[in-house]
Amino acid sequence: MTDDATRPAVVAPTAVDPVARALSEVAGGPPGRHARPHRWWSPVRVVLTLVAVVMALSVVHHVPCLDTGWASDQARYGKGCYSDVPYLYTGRGLAEGLWPYAAGEGEESGGRYRTMEYPVGISYLAWGAARLTQLVAMDGPSLAERRLADPASVWGMPGMGTETSSYFLLTAILLAMCALGAAWFLSGVDRRRPWDALLLALSPALLATALINWDLLAVLFVAGALWAWARGRPGLTGVMIGLGTASKLFPLFLLGPVLVLCLRRDASGRRDLRPFGSALVGALVSWVVVNAPAYLSSPERWRVFWVFNADRGADLGSVWLALTHAGLEFTPGTINTWSWVVFGAVCLGVAVLGLVAPEPPRLAQLGFLVVVGFLLVNKVYSPQYVLWLLPLAVLARPRWRDQLAWQATEVFYVAMVWAYLAGYLDGAVEGQAPTYDVAIWVRVLGQLALAALVVRDVLRPARDPVRQDAQLISTRSNAVAV
Repeated sequence: MTDDATRPAVVAPTAVDPVARALSEVAGGPPGRHARPHRWWSPVRVVLTLVAVVMALSVVHHVPCLDTGWASDQARYGKGCYSDVPYLYTGRGLAEGLWPYAAGEGEESGGRYRTMEYPVGISYLAWGAARLTQLVAMDGPSLAERRLADPASVWGMPGMGTETSSYFLLTAILLAMCALGAAWFLSGVDRRRPWDALLLALSPALLATALINWDLLAVLFVAGALWAWARGRPGLTGVMIGLGTASKLFPLFLLGPVLVLCLRRDASGRRDLRPFGSALVGALVSWVVVNAPAYLSSPERWRVFWVFNADRGADLGSVWLALTHAGLEFTPGTINTWSWVVFGAVCLGVAVLGLVAPEPPRLAQLGFLVVVGFLLVNKVYSPQYVLWLLPLAVLARPRWRDQLAWQATEVFYVAMVWAYLAGYLDGAVEGQAPTYDVAIWVRVLGQLALAALVVRDVLRPARDPVRQDAQLISTRSNAVAV
């Protein structure tokens, strides 16, 4: 049994963060001098419980869409309860039990449905949830009847409305499990700071965007990669990165920061690239293994995700769309070229930052900066993409004021994109939607402001909240001992 004296001192947010201290008044205020930890309510259990509550509230937020059968623009946009999940259930053949990568089933092969435009991990999750729905909550006609009907008519077949909502709710449960797993990983990255995961658990962005798409699957693996790296397990870090990349592209970018950290000299003046090699091999092997079933089923359909993203132009939320609204014109090829050029420059800058920093940065800090760079120049910024930043942001800059200020800009953007899609902002100025463009730039400024704080923390480690809090707790402990 571990003796209390050997346990690392847990950093309580109310002891080091003025905003957390003020917000704690809602729940009775900060613990007193003589407070003792609860026998059962450990920080991790509190965090997981709050994640479950927030995910349940996210489901409640979608009740207007559930009540209207996902058919009302006033509900899905006006009340902000839109989700891709129910529409793709019938729109990609999942309602017919079709394997997403069955050769000849997609429109690209002359079949009935478009191929899922996501990486294989999300396609597998969506397909598995569909099969489970048809096993436990099948209210529509038989699969054989659906396959004989016109694809466009499947949505309106008797019982399909109830079944589609059941599919959404079952998917919500699976995504809640991903959120719980991500919170558990984050709470264990630093044994002294389990409460940092509370910034994810109570995130307004999580509440607003968790169920728009399946992105929480990739968030789970990113959190797992941060946990594995903190535990000194580079091979497992790579496996998590590979699994995350098989679900969304952005976890791949963590390999760059891992390389930078390995290139830094240790106390003896040596570089050790073996951890990076282990991470790279783990990522490659796990990615290949997960992609193999899809690729072997249909290489043509497996490639759809890559072709789809290469061919699309300026889309929702991107700075490219805002510039287009301002009168500039860009071809998809131009956007592709400049996006990668600017992103490459950002990656180079982050690498230099990590190498010249006075103290070794944390993986979350460098990873956050790289992913921000990618999202700022990407040709689309769907509302749920804020989830990509969430696990990295809460560890990169664990301060409630900064997190709430940044997330306020993200929530503002989410509200505006729904208003834009509902047509509430159209015609404001000669058919344009300047309010929506302002929302894009507000979100960009919010990300840049948080990134600037992280850069400052890396260059001036004394300003890093993690190091500040460790010093504060150590000083207080010494004072008590004296």
